[in-house]
Amino acid sequence: MNYLSVENISKSYGERILFQNISFGINAGQKIGFVAKNGTGKTSLLNILSGDDTPDEGEVVYRKNLKVSFLSQEPGLSGSLTVEETIFASDNPILKIISDYEKAIESPNDSEAYQAAFDKMDAHNAWDFETRYKQILFKLKLEDLSQKVSNLSGGQKKRLALANALLTQPDLLVMDEPTNHLDLEMIEWLENLFAKENITLFMVTHDRYFLERVCNEIVELDEGNLYSYKGNYSYYLEKRDARIENQASETAKAKQLYKKELEWMRRQPKARTTKSKSRIDDFHEIKSRAHQRRNDHEVQLELNMERLGTKVVELHNISISFDEKQLLNKFDYNFLRGERVGIIGKNGTGKSTLLNIITGNIKPDSGKVVIGDTVKFGYYTQKGIHIKEGQKVIDVVREFGDYIPLKKGRQISAQQLLERFLFDRKKQYDFVEKLSGGERKRLYLCTVLIKNPNFLILDEPTNDLDIVTLNVLENFLLDFPGCLVVVSHDRYFMDKIVDHLFVFQGAGNIEDFPGNYSDYRAYEDSNLVEKRSESSSETKTRNNWKTDSDKAKLSYNEQKEYQKLEKEIVKLESEKEALQNKFATEDWNGEEIDKQSRKLQELIDTIESKTERWFELSAKLES
Repeated sequence: MNYLSVENISKSYGERILFQNISFGINAGQKIGFVAKNGTGKTSLLNILSGDDTPDEGEVVYRKNLKVSFLSQEPGLSGSLTVEETIFASDNPILKIISDYEKAIESPNDSEAYQAAFDKMDAHNAWDFETRYKQILFKLKLEDLSQKVSNLSGGQKKRLALANALLTQPDLLVMDEPTNHLDLEMIEWLENLFAKENITLFMVTHDRYFLERVCNEIVELDEGNLYSYKGNYSYYLEKRDARIENQASETAKAKQLYKKELEWMRRQPKARTTKSKSRIDDFHEIKSRAHQRRNDHEVQLELNMERLGTKVVELHNISISFDEKQLLNKFDYNFLRGERVGIIGKNGTGKSTLLNIITGNIKPDSGKVVIGDTVKFGYYTQKGIHIKEGQKVIDVVREFGDYIPLKKGRQISAQQLLERFLFDRKKQYDFVEKLSGGERKRLYLCTVLIKNPNFLILDEPTNDLDIVTLNVLENFLLDFPGCLVVVSHDRYFMDKIVDHLFVFQGAGNIEDFPGNYSDYRAYEDSNLVEKRSESSSETKTRNNWKTDSDKAKLSYNEQKEYQKLEKEIVKLESEKEALQNKFATEDWNGEEIDKQSRKLQELIDTIESKTERWFELSAKLES
């Protein structure tokens, strides 16, 4: 079933053409990831789909009565409403029924109103939806329903907008960077939700694991053309490389043919009228193909960093609290040369606070920070670049000087440096406020690296960067010889560049884990299985199911099911781990990758279902 058709749309701003005459459709059940470089019109296209913008040419045709929800990067929420009022203001009628029921509970003396509200809940089967509604708010850490939207942080507003979009239960959900401002636990919950639910998605995201595990189609806007790949992200990468290689081969052939036809054209007398009209037309087409060039320039990163001494950064008994909430509690750590640390944990557990203490922006309540004499910090914060009114891109870099020192005594002009960060001469004289979100982040990265730091701190560096720039940044960081500390919810990014993790567990507790994020998740999963097994053994020791007291808790069949589930879950976990390992070792083609990805998702869903049932029986047994 076709939900919408995009027909020959074009969009430009002045002389800057984003895209021309592009067409595609979205059908029920598709989960489409939209991929393109920064500044090529991703957000503009999403705004056109949502109706917040119109194309210069062409049209978007929606199926009649289609319900669409749009999650933007900057959600437009009313600051005067509370969290609860914002949710109940959405256009899902079931939410109004739940709202009336909750108000009736608060007025127990009005039995008629309560009975009417109760009957409505029954009639519309709203009980299950109420459970889902509360689960979504809990998972997105929006428990304080009375809080005013105006008092929420940027991340909380994005999560509230996401909750609203999910609770509207749209036919089509269009999202711009849905994983920004979510912690890792929230991302994995959302990933599982989208992977197993029959929902139609069209989204822009830089999160490559999210694309891999959620999407069944990737659409790429490249050089003004749209390319569609029926498969997940791995399949897309394989087919995209093959496409580019094929295009290069076709261009080379066209160049050879162009030389031959050019000689023929030059041999023909100008006055001669018997030239083949079709051959002349073909010549112009061949010329166009032969002169095609891909704009595959990549960011070039280079540093002239000073060598770190033996003393880098030492943290001695660091403690700090905010609003009686303990974030760090007597934290000790000595950073070594070349160390690469990733920081993970739920939002609000103190990750950014630690970075600000290291860089001297915040003083701890107690403890001491010792900085080595040779340390030069580069701090990439979540706030991004400070935009001055009327400031042009070139002015931002010239604040650091007209010439910037590079390695081995070389130097580079401000203009040349910006070109290395993919800002051409024309773009350098654009106003900073006109840049896309990703272009601003790229410019900000330039200003951080221009200082030639040897201790680099990156707080959510992947937000809004396109995948091409992310790959370059990852390769640069792999070769970076200084100290590196990264806070990121991008699991692929963390897996690639960090050696160990600080895991913020809340209440000032920080675990130093020796491995990357995938290692940590495997460790946590194995712990869950182990705890499940220990709990089972303790239950068997404490309780004999044959006694009369326990018979009332678990029937004979339930006890058999409970024991069987334990064995099945352990076996399924092993199968899941073995299959995940094969993705890294097997040389599968795109079709096989797609097949095995579906098999992996089925395993994950089965494990979740059986684990939920195990917990139900376990709770019943121990009650």
